[in-house]
Amino acid sequence: MRRHWRILIGLVLATSLGVGSGCLPRERDISGEKRPESSANPIREAVAGKQSSTPSASLDEPPERLPRNRPASGNLDPRISEPFIDNFDRAELGPWWRATSPVWKLRDGKLCGQSARNHPVWLARRLPVNARIEFDATSFSPNGDIKAEFWGDGSSAASSTSYDDATSYLTIFGGWRNKFHVLARLDEHAKDRVELAVDATSEDVRARPVQAKQTYHFKVERTDGSRIRWFVDDIEIHVLKDADPLAGKGHEHFGFNDWEVRVCFDNLKVIPL
Repeated sequence: MRRHWRILIGLVLATSLGVGSGCLPRERDISGEKRPESSANPIREAVAGKQSSTPSASLDEPPERLPRNRPASGNLDPRISEPFIDNFDRAELGPWWRATSPVWKLRDGKLCGQSARNHPVWLARRLPVNARIEFDATSFSPNGDIKAEFWGDGSSAASSTSYDDATSYLTIFGGWRNKFHVLARLDEHAKDRVELAVDATSEDVRARPVQAKQTYHFKVERTDGSRIRWFVDDIEIHVLKDADPLAGKGHEHFGFNDWEVRVCFDNLKVIPL
C-alpha cells in the first residue's frame, strides 16, 4: 500500500513541475541554455531558382506578418529596399498581390489571366523611384498584347473601355492585335506615346510581332529618376524621357495587366537602384 502511495505522489509532483516533454520550453535545450536561432530564412533563400512557395524579399516587414485584409490604397504597403523575387510556386496568390479582377490566378507556377479588361493585378509593395523590374511573359494568342504597368498607384483599374485613366507607365508588347509596341504614360492611347509599328518583314528586330506561346524576358528600369527604358530579350524597345516623372505617392507600384488574350507571367524580380 505504501508503495502505491509513493508512486502516486511521484506522478503528482512530476506533473506539477512540468517534467512531461510537452511542458518543456521549446527555445531551450535540456542543459537549460537557450538554443541558437536558425540562420535559415526561407524568404531570402528563394533567390536562386524556384525554391520557395513565398516571394523572396528583404522588406521593412516580413510578408507573413502583414495583415491579410489590405486597404484599397497601396500607400501603406512596405517599400522594397532590397531585391524582391516572386516565382509563383504556390497554390494561392496570397497577400503579396492585390488583384482588381478575379481572372488573375496561379497556374502551373505562373501568374495567369485572361479577359482582365485592363483590371491589373498589383504587387502590394512600393517601388523606389529608381528600380529595375524583370519578368518572363507569354501570350497564348497570335494577337500578342502583353501588358504591364510601372510606378502606378497599386489599386486602380480602367473605369471604361478605353484605358485613358491609368496611373502608371505602360508597356504594351504587340498591342492592338499585334500592330504596335507601345510605351505610354498614364494613357495608352495618348498622342505622345512612344510606339513602333509591328512589321514581320522589317530588318529592325524591335519590330517583330509577338509569337504565340513564346516566352519573352522583359526588363524595365529607371536609373536617373526620369528616364524609362524598356528591353525585351535584352533588346531595347523604347526609351521615354519624362519631364514630369511619375514618382512618390500614387506612383510607387508595379502590376501585370491584360485586355482579352490569355497571358502568363513568371520569375518577377524587382531590384532597387
